[in-house]
Amino acid sequence: MNEAKFTSLNEFKEILLSLPIASSNLKDRALERNNQLTKPPGALGRLEELSVWFASWNGNEAPIISSPQVVVFAGNHGVTSQGVSAFPQEVTAQMVLNFEHGGAAINQMCKTFGAKLDVIALDLDNPTNDFTCEPAMSETDCIDALRRGWNAVDESSDLFVAGEMGIGNTTSAAAIANALYGGSASDWVGRGTGVDNQGLKNKYLVVAAGLEKNPSAIGDGLEALRCLGGRELAAIVGSIASARSKSIPVILDGFICTAAAACLEATVSGSLEHCVAGHESNEQAHKELLKRLDKKPLLSLGMRLGEGSGAALAIGVLKAAIACHSGMATFAQAGVSED
Repeated sequence: MNEAKFTSLNEFKEILLSLPIASSNLKDRALERNNQLTKPPGALGRLEELSVWFASWNGNEAPIISSPQVVVFAGNHGVTSQGVSAFPQEVTAQMVLNFEHGGAAINQMCKTFGAKLDVIALDLDNPTNDFTCEPAMSETDCIDALRRGWNAVDESSDLFVAGEMGIGNTTSAAAIANALYGGSASDWVGRGTGVDNQGLKNKYLVVAAGLEKNPSAIGDGLEALRCLGGRELAAIVGSIASARSKSIPVILDGFICTAAAACLEATVSGSLEHCVAGHESNEQAHKELLKRLDKKPLLSLGMRLGEGSGAALAIGVLKAAIACHSGMATFAQAGVSED
């Protein structure tokens, strides 16, 4: 079991600097196989790129996806006291029970695509601090959440998705994006769970106040996570890094997951090479955030649910890509002329 061995943010950064990279040899072999399959060159479009990318991390030129894992992390946010959500904080725990009882959208997605689902609630009775008054988390709290995320990744899985549940977490995600990429709060703040126009203006003010109160978060991935994030966002960061340590490819979910992932990329460039974007959500700033990370989404269906649902849906796309790559006959095997 590859358990977390870091006890500080500096140690976590050192681990990021030493994580494995994709196999260029496997990439070349997968490309060679792709070029021999019974189809015109490039006929499967991005499915071909996806299969080669997956093979370069999976360690097999003709891989299969047999054990995808989805983990939904849940956390509560002190910043909800500022009226940034259309729903009360109690909904976080209620939705965790719904996940555990199989009643949420993510449960149906996981059943459909054969993914194992784990749900991890992170100290829901103890929300993070209100980041307009002080940093959301101490370093100890942030490290604890990073470690929970790291240890949640099953080393026997061959594909990983992190989802989230946390009332108020679109505000945290917007604040992180604003801290890392600049601009004004209005560039990054959206309606989240459906706040009205007055609620939207309030979120602008809250995000701006959070950045003013936490200047150390500006341009610093791990400080942005600690000062402006939440336990579930930190757990997502830890899980994405853990998957990389195990050479497990990752599908990123929506705005909140992508904002968390951006903390990794801002800390060590290239930290997300093992990740693809599952979808472009309907949260207004997600498109820009994906552009900043150079991630082209696989799907764009107007979804904004969270839970890992968009990424889980994209498991089907990736499974189809791998099935074609690994299951199709080559020209030689099929007795089909290439000329």
